[in-house]
Amino acid sequence: MKNLSLILCISLLFVTFSCDRKRVTRTDTPTSGIAEIAVDECFAPIIQEQVDVFSAMNNEALIIPIFTSENEAFDLFMKDSLRVIVASRELTPNEKQIIKERDQVPRTQKIAIDGIALIVNKANMDTLITVSDIKNIMTGKIRNWKEINPKSNLGEIAVTFDSPNSSTVRFIRDSICGGASLGDHLKARAADSTKTIDLADRTPNQQVIDYVAATPNALGVIGVNWISNPSDPKNLSFINSINVMSVSAAEKATEEDSFKPFAAYLVLKKYPLTRDIFIIITDVKGGLPSGFVNFAAGEKGQRIILKAGLYPANVPTRLVRANPTL
Repeated sequence: MKNLSLILCISLLFVTFSCDRKRVTRTDTPTSGIAEIAVDECFAPIIQEQVDVFSAMNNEALIIPIFTSENEAFDLFMKDSLRVIVASRELTPNEKQIIKERDQVPRTQKIAIDGIALIVNKANMDTLITVSDIKNIMTGKIRNWKEINPKSNLGEIAVTFDSPNSSTVRFIRDSICGGASLGDHLKARAADSTKTIDLADRTPNQQVIDYVAATPNALGVIGVNWISNPSDPKNLSFINSINVMSVSAAEKATEEDSFKPFAAYLVLKKYPLTRDIFIIITDVKGGLPSGFVNFAAGEKGQRIILKAGLYPANVPTRLVRANPTL
């Protein structure tokens, strides 16, 4: 009788252990399942298109993008709330150590070269600007359009960003202003977007475009993918509601040494305000997060990036067979 009881107990433990194993077993594959990803809202248009195309190709896959500020996106990622992030910076040594301590291995994939565009109202004819002028505007040394163009009658430069916590603000502060604090006159104009974003709403970047389109003295700072012209197959134009400034690294901006943020000028570094876009993943290989990362870095995903006016990290190529000359 005792032996029978022992056998029953062992059998019960085996069944319980088996049920627990089933509860924690991953069932997703590279093309099926559910996965959340954190996305810097600066890249919402291109990542949303990536998600839409990937989902259309894999009807058993559900990718849920969370569009938010860079700070909030990294906060979610570092808390292990999700395991894929799209951002314009790589992990810091301290972040890598935290991830390593929880027995995860981060993998980073560069997917594009992005540009930070400066946009102005259609009534503003001042479309040339130097990097030095940008720095002086952002730190408060230049506050009036007359200091850029003595003939201008637009008055105070009304600078607008998407969010105080965005990667755009960080880029201007660190890469253009050398880490110096931005002027107090800019802080009130940066929209507060500490909450996550629904693309059905009027997003902070769309607010920047709308504000510039309605304000003659405005200067907007925004990612290129928000202003690319989707109907231009050559990616050589921008949306019609605003003007895009040409930026020069020279001491004085001229037509010859100033460039707009077209894809070719991004990769050639002729346009000075460029940055890289990365996908960082801590999930194990073989799951849906890995499948999406591979898609974004692959040919179809890279073509979406090229169509959005950015320069893909892995340039899609086309082989053309030519008939030999007779």
